Amino acid sequence: MSIPAFSVQEIPFSHHGSWFGVSPVIAPHTYADDLHLVSHQTGMHPVLRFVPTVGGARVEATVEATPSRLSWVHGRGRVDLAYGRADAIRLRGRGLGLLVSSAEPELTPFSGTYLYRDPVDGAHVFTSYETGRRYRVTVLTGGPPEAAGVQALGRAERGLHLADDGDPWEILVEETDGEREPYAPSATFDEVVASAEAEFAVFVDAVAPWRSADTPAAELAAYVLWSATVRPAGFLKRPAVLMSKHWMDKVWSWDHCFNALALANGAPELALDQFRLVFDHQNGAGCLPDSVTHSEVLYNFVKPPIHGWAFRRLRERLPHDVDRAVVSLVYRQLEAWTNFWLTARVASGDALPHYHHGNDSGWDNATTFDPDHVIQTSDLAAFLVLQMRELADLARELGLEADAVAWRRAADRMCDAMLRQLWAGDRFVARAVGSRHTWMSSSLLDLMPIVLGDALATGPRTALAERIRAHLTPHGLASELTSSGHYRPDGYWRGPIWAPSTVLIEDGLRRGGFTDLAADVSSRFRALCERSGFAENFDALTGEGLRDRAYTWTASGYLILAEAYERRRASARR
Repeated sequence: MSIPAFSVQEIPFSHHGSWFGVSPVIAPHTYADDLHLVSHQTGMHPVLRFVPTVGGARVEATVEATPSRLSWVHGRGRVDLAYGRADAIRLRGRGLGLLVSSAEPELTPFSGTYLYRDPVDGAHVFTSYETGRRYRVTVLTGGPPEAAGVQALGRAERGLHLADDGDPWEILVEETDGEREPYAPSATFDEVVASAEAEFAVFVDAVAPWRSADTPAAELAAYVLWSATVRPAGFLKRPAVLMSKHWMDKVWSWDHCFNALALANGAPELALDQFRLVFDHQNGAGCLPDSVTHSEVLYNFVKPPIHGWAFRRLRERLPHDVDRAVVSLVYRQLEAWTNFWLTARVASGDALPHYHHGNDSGWDNATTFDPDHVIQTSDLAAFLVLQMRELADLARELGLEADAVAWRRAADRMCDAMLRQLWAGDRFVARAVGSRHTWMSSSLLDLMPIVLGDALATGPRTALAERIRAHLTPHGLASELTSSGHYRPDGYWRGPIWAPSTVLIEDGLRRGGFTDLAADVSSRFRALCERSGFAENFDALTGEGLRDRAYTWTASGYLILAEAYERRRASARR
């Protein structure tokens, strides 16, 4: 296995299971000059700042990162950082000093970080109001650090300085939830690094055993997923892959499906957890939350019902059958989720469901929503057709024959209504629920019924494929036609390339018989990730990564498409 190196300007350094990472990103779109320990419990909060020093003064150091080690290098001096376990990091230095200080110099009765020295064992402890946790610093090797701001209140520099006096030093920083026995590490620093390297190697070999020189970003994509995974805590009752350990540090109720698919073959239990974790918060009306994270569950919006599509694809990819009891539970949860759309989101006298806002579709500001927001769209209808067909197949598998027939008929009615009411001869339109006014847009969202594959009639399917081709730039599928007056290079869903739309459309094209176009979509997106990393989205014309630069559904999209590519190549050789 080649060990991927990466820039912490793009991807935070973290460890599987940890709720914190080390990064210069301290707030949305905000990069600090120095690396920080950034927690993602109770939100995103920079807690500690790490400053390399020589002679007590800050120096510019080169930062190097691999999955197992982060280093500052200045001349012949260096400081190395590694995870001893998910809630503890080790820092070792020689010839280079390090200031470990509070990220926020001001302490109020309700915010900031307090520093004190524990009289029991002599460790220094930073207590953070924002995270509600303590960060215990224990010297493992070397003399005591120079401390500033111990027990200081108000505005003051609070920190510990490890000097560059020529002698090696090593410290341990633990994140604790309160009083507990201090962590007493038995392994050496080098053993800690080797252990983390081995743990990541096992993970990448499991999730991407198919990788080759033709899929060179597979190991880094696997690191993005591995390092963004947090242990169960707060509202997350299962191990969860956050969308990022930058500011997009939540699980949204469609993003999780792509992470589940990418993990399915190599980490099946973690994959099932990703699919199921939002259903842990399904309410009595059958509605899924918009998002879940450590300290927050939001229901003000929803996300599109791609879960029937995702569960079918997930089971195709898992190396073993899903336990029948789990299948039965998922059936009931998908049934409730579907009935939510068929009741709470279908107006009297209508046959089609509607969104309340662009956020409900996942395409927050797509131009489809410009004329109105409470609208019926073809993508929503198509996803529900797939979901109801999956429910029909699950019902048959569970011996619920009457339910199977009912769901198949409901799916057919929905598909017929979508074509009758929203197909305008050569494209789909959107329709306002109140006025019945219809309109066309230049958004890729209007072409999403291609997900139906060969279940969509030949005429509409062919017309959609041709319109999809018009969205294809050298880098992938633009979410808004680049020739549109509404196109914006960094316009969120008004131009940039996104992983979820790419994966869904590639799958629909392939199942609809447009394999050459599907292959083109796949190869351009893979090349984009190999060149520009795993950003939240990408400039459709330049390929530049935009917004959050360490987004797991982008890494998952790459892994899904790369695996399929490698398996098709292997099959062709046989």
